[in-house]
Amino acid sequence: MKRALQIILAVSAFGAMFSGVLTYGELFGGQAMSCPSPGAPGTVLGYPACVYGFFMYLTIAITAGLGLLDARLARTRRPSPGTHVHA
Repeated sequence: MKRALQIILAVSAFGAMFSGVLTYGELFGGQAMSCPSPGAPGTVLGYPACVYGFFMYLTIAITAGLGLLDARLARTRRPSPGTHVHA
């Protein structure tokens, strides 16, 4: 499970960086890169598809990162062997 989350985090971080560069170039750079300009034919709700890709990859990266963090915190909260937990 940990290895799968690490791979998902790596792939989604790369995707977020790649689509982030395209998004920045389209929205703030003033240069036409690979995505259509905002409002041009081929956009979704007026924005290039790379904008949506950036936020989707970012969401997946955050989710995988939180999953890895939760697993790490769960290991540190576990009582050590030999200790008795009284309810």
